[in-house]
Amino acid sequence: MIKAVKFVSIPVKNQDKSLKFYTEVLRFGIVTDAPMGPGTQRWIELKIPGADTKVVLFTPDGHEDRIGSFQGISFAADDVAKTHDELKSRGAEFAQGPTKQDWGTFAILKDIDGNQFVLSSK
Repeated sequence: MIKAVKFVSIPVKNQDKSLKFYTEVLRFGIVTDAPMGPGTQRWIELKIPGADTKVVLFTPDGHEDRIGSFQGISFAADDVAKTHDELKSRGAEFAQGPTKQDWGTFAILKDIDGNQFVLSSK
Protein backbone atom coordinates (compact mmCIF):
# COMPACT_ATOMS: atom_id res chain seq x y z
CA MET A 1 0.00 0.00 0.00
CA ILE A 2 1.38 3.43 -0.92
CA LYS A 3 1.70 5.60 2.19
CA ALA A 4 3.42 8.82 1.12
CA VAL A 5 5.69 10.59 -1.34
CA LYS A 6 9.24 9.78 -0.19
CA PHE A 7 11.09 12.25 -2.40
CA VAL A 8 10.80 14.29 -5.57
CA SER A 9 13.66 14.75 -7.99
CA ILE A 10 14.79 18.19 -9.13
CA PRO A 11 16.88 18.19 -12.31
CA VAL A 12 20.00 20.35 -11.98
CA LYS A 13 22.99 21.33 -14.14
CA ASN A 14 25.64 21.48 -11.44
CA GLN A 15 25.06 19.54 -8.24
CA ASP A 16 27.59 21.54 -6.21
CA LYS A 17 26.07 24.93 -7.11
CA SER A 18 22.56 23.60 -6.61
CA LEU A 19 23.47 22.07 -3.25
CA LYS A 20 24.74 25.46 -2.10
CA PHE A 21 21.51 27.17 -3.23
CA TYR A 22 19.19 24.62 -1.62
CA THR A 23 21.10 24.50 1.68
CA GLU A 24 22.09 28.18 2.04
CA VAL A 25 19.17 29.99 0.42
CA LEU A 26 16.27 27.60 1.03
CA ARG A 27 17.93 26.11 4.15
CA PHE A 28 17.17 22.49 3.37
CA GLY A 29 19.27 19.98 5.29
CA ILE A 30 21.51 17.30 3.77
CA VAL A 31 20.34 13.73 4.36
CA THR A 32 22.61 11.99 1.85
CA ASP A 33 25.43 13.19 -0.40
CA ALA A 34 27.09 10.11 -1.89
CA PRO A 35 28.59 8.93 -5.18
CA MET A 36 26.12 7.16 -7.42
CA GLY A 37 27.30 4.65 -9.99
CA PRO A 38 29.92 5.36 -12.62
CA GLY A 39 30.30 8.98 -13.63
CA THR A 40 30.25 12.20 -11.70
CA GLN A 41 26.68 12.45 -10.43
CA ARG A 42 25.96 12.02 -6.74
CA TRP A 43 22.81 11.09 -4.89
CA ILE A 44 21.99 14.30 -3.00
CA GLU A 45 18.91 13.95 -0.84
CA LEU A 46 17.73 16.96 1.14
CA LYS A 47 15.21 17.36 3.94
CA ILE A 48 12.82 20.26 4.14
CA PRO A 49 12.66 21.38 7.79
CA GLY A 50 9.45 20.08 9.34
CA ALA A 51 8.48 17.90 6.36
CA ASP A 52 8.61 14.18 5.67
CA THR A 53 8.98 14.47 1.89
CA LYS A 54 12.53 15.02 0.69
CA VAL A 55 14.00 16.44 -2.53
CA VAL A 56 16.79 14.90 -4.58
CA LEU A 57 19.14 17.00 -6.72
CA PHE A 58 19.63 14.55 -9.54
CA THR A 59 19.13 14.48 -13.29
CA PRO A 60 18.64 11.05 -14.86
CA ASP A 61 20.46 10.50 -18.15
CA GLY A 62 18.27 11.65 -21.03
CA HIS A 63 16.29 14.10 -18.87
CA GLU A 64 18.60 17.09 -19.17
CA ASP A 65 15.90 18.92 -21.15
CA ARG A 66 13.84 19.17 -17.94
CA ILE A 67 16.42 21.47 -16.33
CA GLY A 68 15.12 25.03 -16.19
CA SER A 69 11.45 24.18 -16.67
CA PHE A 70 8.36 24.40 -14.51
CA GLN A 71 8.46 21.53 -12.03
CA GLY A 72 5.34 19.83 -10.74
CA ILE A 73 6.35 20.57 -7.16
CA SER A 74 4.58 22.90 -4.75
CA PHE A 75 6.31 23.97 -1.55
CA ALA A 76 4.02 24.94 1.35
CA ALA A 77 4.53 27.95 3.59
CA ASP A 78 2.42 29.32 6.42
CA ASP A 79 2.95 32.89 5.16
CA VAL A 80 3.86 33.12 1.47
CA ALA A 81 4.57 36.86 1.52
CA LYS A 82 6.91 36.59 4.52
CA THR A 83 8.67 33.53 3.06
CA HIS A 84 8.99 35.33 -0.29
CA ASP A 85 10.68 38.29 1.41
CA GLU A 86 13.01 36.07 3.48
CA LEU A 87 14.08 34.03 0.46
CA LYS A 88 14.62 37.13 -1.69
CA SER A 89 16.84 38.59 1.03
CA ARG A 90 18.98 35.42 0.81
CA GLY A 91 19.26 35.67 -2.99
CA ALA A 92 16.28 33.69 -4.29
CA GLU A 93 14.60 34.81 -7.49
CA PHE A 94 10.89 34.69 -8.16
CA ALA A 95 9.15 34.50 -11.54
CA GLN A 96 6.04 35.84 -9.81
CA GLY A 97 5.62 37.49 -6.45
CA PRO A 98 2.92 36.68 -3.91
CA THR A 99 -0.54 36.62 -5.44
CA LYS A 100 -3.73 36.19 -3.43
CA GLN A 101 -6.41 33.84 -4.69
CA ASP A 102 -9.69 32.64 -3.19
CA TRP A 103 -7.96 29.42 -2.08
CA GLY A 104 -4.84 31.08 -0.63
CA THR A 105 -1.66 32.86 -1.70
CA PHE A 106 1.06 31.64 -4.04
CA ALA A 107 4.31 32.77 -5.64
CA ILE A 108 6.57 31.19 -8.27
CA LEU A 109 10.07 30.48 -6.94
CA LYS A 110 13.05 29.90 -9.25
CA ASP A 111 16.23 28.03 -8.40
CA ILE A 112 19.65 28.81 -9.88
CA ASP A 113 18.94 26.65 -12.95
CA GLY A 114 15.64 28.37 -13.70
CA ASN A 115 13.53 25.50 -12.38
CA GLN A 116 10.23 26.95 -11.20
CA PHE A 117 8.16 25.84 -8.23
CA VAL A 118 4.92 26.99 -6.67
CA LEU A 119 5.23 28.37 -3.16
CA SER A 120 1.76 28.35 -1.62
CA SER A 121 -0.07 28.72 1.64
CA LYS A 122 -1.35 25.59 3.28
